[in-house]
Amino acid sequence: MLEKALTGDSKYWGWIGFLLLLIAVGFGAYLRQFNEGLTLTGLSRDVSWGFYIAQLTYLVGVAASGVMLVMPYYLHDHKAFGKITILGEFMAVGAITMCLLFVLVDLGQPMRMMNMIIFPTPNSVLFWDMVVLNTYMFLNIIIGWTVLQNERKGIHYQKWVKVLIYLSIPFAVSIHTVTAFLYAGLPGRHFWLTAIMAPRFLAGAFCAGPAILLLIVFFLRRFTSFDAGDKAIKSLSVIITYAMILNVFFLLLELFTAFYSGIPGHAHAFVYLFAGLHGGHALVPVMWASVILAVIVLILLIPPKFRNNYNLLIPALIMLVLSTWLEKGVALVVAGFIPNPLEHVNEYAPTLNELVISVGVYAVGALIVTVLYKIAIGVKAEVGDAAH
Repeated sequence: MLEKALTGDSKYWGWIGFLLLLIAVGFGAYLRQFNEGLTLTGLSRDVSWGFYIAQLTYLVGVAASGVMLVMPYYLHDHKAFGKITILGEFMAVGAITMCLLFVLVDLGQPMRMMNMIIFPTPNSVLFWDMVVLNTYMFLNIIIGWTVLQNERKGIHYQKWVKVLIYLSIPFAVSIHTVTAFLYAGLPGRHFWLTAIMAPRFLAGAFCAGPAILLLIVFFLRRFTSFDAGDKAIKSLSVIITYAMILNVFFLLLELFTAFYSGIPGHAHAFVYLFAGLHGGHALVPVMWASVILAVIVLILLIPPKFRNNYNLLIPALIMLVLSTWLEKGVALVVAGFIPNPLEHVNEYAPTLNELVISVGVYAVGALIVTVLYKIAIGVKAEVGDAAH
C-alpha cells in the first residue's frame, strides 16, 4: 500500500515539499538549541515547562480523541463512521509522534530519553506516560494498517485485531489521564492540584481532536473525491458539542472552587490568567480570547439548526480548536508556575527559536498524517471502484 503515497498531482507534491522545508528549518533551529542549550528558550528557574510541554499536553488530547470514533464503530457498529475511523487512528499516530518529539526537544540533550529505558522507574508518572504513549501509538499503527489491508483484500479483519481494538480503548483514555497526573500529582503547584484535571483533559480532548478531524474531512470533501457522508459529519458534530459543553463546565467548576473557597494559592493563577497579577498580564488576552471563543462556539453548536449548517459549523470548529489550544496548549501549563511558591510573578514567553522548532515538529506530524491519509484514501477509492 505504500506505493499509493508515491503518486500524486503537483499540489500533493508541493505540499510535501513545503512540509519538508519547514522540517528542515525546524531541524536547523533545533541543532542551534542542541549546541547552545535551553538558554535559547524562554524557560527559566521559575517556569521550567513552556511551549514544548504545552504542545505535548494538547496533542496527547488530539491522539486520545480517536476513541470517540473507535467505540461507536467497532463496539456499537455505527456504520456511519466506517469511512473516517481509519482517519482518526492515523491522526493519533501523527499526534503521538509530535508528542514524543516535543519531549525530545524539551529535554535539551536527547540522550536523556534513554534514561527511562535503561533505568526504569515504575514509581514515576513520567515512566508510565512513556509506556502508554508508545503502546497506544503502536496499537493504532497495527490496527489501522491491518484493517486497511484487509479492506483492500475484501476480507474481514482477524479476531486478534479486535482484541487490540478493545485494548486500544482504555489506552486512549489512559494517555491523557496519565498526562493529567503529571500535573495533578505535584502538590507544590496549586493551579494543577485538582481531582478533575484528568476529566478536564479528556473533555478538551474529546471536542478538540474530533473537531480537527472534522475540519480535515471537510477539506478532503472539498479538494478530493473522498466523502465521509453527512451522517458521519452530523454524528461527530453532536459528540463534539457535548464534549465542549463538559469542557466549559469543568472550567467553571475550577473557577468556583478557586474563588468561593478563598484559598489564595488556587485563586492566584486564575487571577493572573484573567486580570493579571503583580504587574504580570501576558496571558490575560490569551485566556479571555479562549473564553470568548468558547462562548461563541457553544452558541453555534448547541442549536441543531446552527450545527447542521456547514457554513456555521466550519467556523465554529475552527474557533473551538483555537479556544482549546489557547487554554490547554498555552495557558494551562505556564499558569501552573505563576506565581511561584514565593508569590513572585516571573512571566514566560516562547522565543523565536522555540517557535521555529515547534513549527518543524508540527510539520513532521502533518507529513506523517498526509502520507497515511494518502494511503487510506487511495485504498478506499480502489475498493469503491472495485465494488462498482
